[in-house]
Amino acid sequence: MSATRFKGSCHCGAVKFEVSTAIAPAVRCNCSLCRRRGALMSPMFAAANLTIVEGEGALTCYRFNTHTARHYFCSRCGVYPFHQTRKDPACWRVNLGCLDGVDPYTLDATVADGASLSVVEDA
Repeated sequence: MSATRFKGSCHCGAVKFEVSTAIAPAVRCNCSLCRRRGALMSPMFAAANLTIVEGEGALTCYRFNTHTARHYFCSRCGVYPFHQTRKDPACWRVNLGCLDGVDPYTLDATVADGASLSVVEDA
């Protein structure tokens, strides 16, 4: 599927962004964080395809294990809109549930095996 330009936001609207991405194949990750947040994610895309339109100051970054991936959350409503990937730090994924006009419940998803990535014991 080709990339489309979408508008998106967190739940409270403090964080607004635009992104050019495909929505298929949609991905679920089984790493320890993604299992808990349960988001359906876009395929990976280049960082240049993501523009934060409003609310960059409302974003909180969470890093764990190798501290390579950067998972962003709205500090007001707690929603995860996007993250920089561990597999390829030049790439990002977006939470498809945050995109205007996209119903993540209608999409088939593959599973990314994040649980098999190496773990840093003192992380």
